[in-house]
Amino acid sequence: MLRILLAEDDAAMRTYLQRALEKADYEVVSVDRGTAALPLLQDEHFDLLLTDIVMPEMDGIELAQHCGRISPNTKVMFITGFAAVTLKAEQAAPSARVLSKPFHLKDLVLEVDRVFSRGTFAQSL
Repeated sequence: MLRILLAEDDAAMRTYLQRALEKADYEVVSVDRGTAALPLLQDEHFDLLLTDIVMPEMDGIELAQHCGRISPNTKVMFITGFAAVTLKAEQAAPSARVLSKPFHLKDLVLEVDRVFSRGTFAQSL
């Protein structure tokens, strides 16, 4: 099963995203900040880092840069509600995908499926 590390500081959004991804047969570990994600990236294997860009303590861009050094095979996808930071994210991690809020859960799952070239979108969403 593919493993996703979700870093999202908004508790309701984090729960919402985690449930949708788990329904689509992904294993999800979620944290509320980038600094909490770092030790997990060092100690465990994740196929995807799904991170909000704007978070306290460490933003998602800095987290993605650390991820690139710690776990270079982990793919990165950013989620953001701020269009202005999208360009910064694309420059910092050119191979990462950026999904802008608001988005429908099916769009999130479709984007994650695309990252892994899976066509297994969960119809139950």
